[in-house]
Amino acid sequence: MKRLSAAIIAVIVLASGAQAQGGDMSADNAANANRVVLVTGSTDGLGREVALRLAAAGAHVIVHGRNIERGNAVVTQIEKAGKGSARFYRADLASLTEVRGLAEAILRDYDRLDVLINNAGIGSNIPEGRQVSADGHELRFAVNYLAGFLLTRMLLPRLRQSAPARIINVASIGQAPIDFDDVMLGRGYSGSRAYGQSKLAQIMFTIDLARELDGTGVTAYSLHPATYMNTNMVLAAGIRPRSTVEQGADAVMRLLTAGDIESGQFFNGTRPARANAQAYDEPARERLRALSARLTETGSRE
Repeated sequence: MKRLSAAIIAVIVLASGAQAQGGDMSADNAANANRVVLVTGSTDGLGREVALRLAAAGAHVIVHGRNIERGNAVVTQIEKAGKGSARFYRADLASLTEVRGLAEAILRDYDRLDVLINNAGIGSNIPEGRQVSADGHELRFAVNYLAGFLLTRMLLPRLRQSAPARIINVASIGQAPIDFDDVMLGRGYSGSRAYGQSKLAQIMFTIDLARELDGTGVTAYSLHPATYMNTNMVLAAGIRPRSTVEQGADAVMRLLTAGDIESGQFFNGTRPARANAQAYDEPARERLRALSARLTETGSRE
């Protein structure tokens, strides 16, 4: 994709500048117009709803998923609406090789990236039993956390180049402390514990990103969008939904438009919240940084 025109870049800068002064751009969607946004896991559920809303506001959405047919259907829906634009990229986030391929393709095809939303993930109930990724890592830790860590690290230079830019990690209030002696849960495995560890890792990564990117114009946030939304994943697990994807999307969109939020914060819906205590433990985050760099072969990020 060719570089956006100077006029379009000016729109992005002006919109973000208004946010920095505390203005809320949600009323006219000006903050989202003409942005280039990557939403992982955007062929279904929350990710799809967010992608459609962003496109309706005039953004170009990089749609991601594993299913080509569903991905192309989202792109077609966006194009028929005639407001934004979209392009689909297929990648299985259970493979770090495919995550690298996705990042390399985006870096090849786009010379700016305004927003990265790490949304793709696996719930706590399905699949049942301990499973491992293509790289031999516990599956939920691999898909929910390591994939987003690697993707973010690879795309970070483009985000910095495109500043002002935002990173949003879709986490959960369902968190569990990371057992650094058994991160991959070879002993006493449970899906809820695996899920909780992976989601807390996302929050810890977000805090580190905020500190690393302070002053660069790139901000990072994590959130629990809503509880048991009416997604196919929740329904397939036999869980009665307590909220809707529309409510979850409202929370995500607020992080894209509000100007009164501090980088690194965790949100429960639209409200600032306190994560598990381990998220604020610097030695624990240091251990997670070192582990993540080693497992993804991204080198030290101290």
